[in-house]
Amino acid sequence: AEIQHCLVNAGDVGCGVFECFENNSCEIRGLHEICMTFLHNAGKFDAQGKSFIKDALKCKAHALRHKFSCISRKCPAIKEMVFQLQRECYLKHDLCSAAKENVQVIVEMIHFKDLLQHEPYVDLVNILLTCGEEVKKAITRSVQAQCEQNWGSLCSILSFCTSAVHGDAILGPEKKLGEASRAAAGRGDMLAHSDSDHRESSRASKGERGTKGHLNAHARVKAGGHGPKGAHGIMDRADELSDFSDIRR
Repeated sequence: AEIQHCLVNAGDVGCGVFECFENNSCEIRGLHEICMTFLHNAGKFDAQGKSFIKDALKCKAHALRHKFSCISRKCPAIKEMVFQLQRECYLKHDLCSAAKENVQVIVEMIHFKDLLQHEPYVDLVNILLTCGEEVKKAITRSVQAQCEQNWGSLCSILSFCTSAVHGDAILGPEKKLGEASRAAAGRGDMLAHSDSDHRESSRASKGERGTKGHLNAHARVKAGGHGPKGAHGIMDRADELSDFSDIRR
């Protein structure tokens, strides 16, 4: 209700509409400061840049007024609407073309401290980072230098971590493909060894069965050869006992 009341009373010129989203319980900070920064630096832009500033700010103010009455009054819904309308207006009025022709002015407008405090500001910079390599490099150098002034060597650590994450993301698919190939090769070797071991085991089993059969046959033959001798020995012993009995009698 407080935002709606503020929007009704805000003028059509200037940054009054954007200020309505800051002085309330939702505290969507950054819209008003972005507006003021663009107006303050408008004289440094070329004709295309000046036209972009006028059209983009008017687009945002009109859209916020028009759309606010149609959405939920919950803060998450309001924030999402604000960010969506901001992106639409920047793209509709070609922020990137204005940025490419006015790189130095854009870089001067971006302050590191604002990136830590204001979400709409972060959203703006993220869009600018998609506006070509020249704009991206200029913004990156400026923000990194400001970061080092504020945080010192911690910024270098953060920069290293970001580079490492991007490197892993780029190499990830190739790395996974290589690992998959090595895994497949490993499985192939395991299968080959398994098959070879199986054949060796089969041959060994057959050889063992053949050896056992040969030994059993040999044992039977040997037992058969000793059989008659054993029988004759028992008979001779019986005769000796019989003769001994006869002598005693």
